[in-house]
Amino acid sequence: MTDPYRAGIDILARTGSGQDDRRNRAAEIAPDFVRSAVGFTYGEIFARPGIDLRLRELAAVAALASLGRSTAELRQHVEAALHLGWSRGEITEILIQTAAHAGVAAAIDALAECHDLLAESTPASDCC
Repeated sequence: MTDPYRAGIDILARTGSGQDDRRNRAAEIAPDFVRSAVGFTYGEIFARPGIDLRLRELAAVAALASLGRSTAELRQHVEAALHLGWSRGEITEILIQTAAHAGVAAAIDALAECHDLLAESTPASDCC
């Protein structure tokens, strides 16, 4: 049987999220918890068959944006989605889509939090 933690670390490396200062700091205080969290979230959930890693990252972006908290985690998943080939425009559209289900404020917060990751070199519009 595969060690879920090792499998999780492998998946994190594939997403470009292998090293994470927040996870490392948390592990200094609660290493067993971080090991379990990585093993469950990435080694078991993200490793499931059925949809690929790219879609799982997009689902994570939408879910985290909808929750409206854990902006550091949202940014990590936006970076991972970009790393796995989603375009800035596609991720922006996913964040806009969250407005229909989680509220306009959640969508604006997510877009603003990830502005530096999603902004193109030219402005999107003359708005605002």
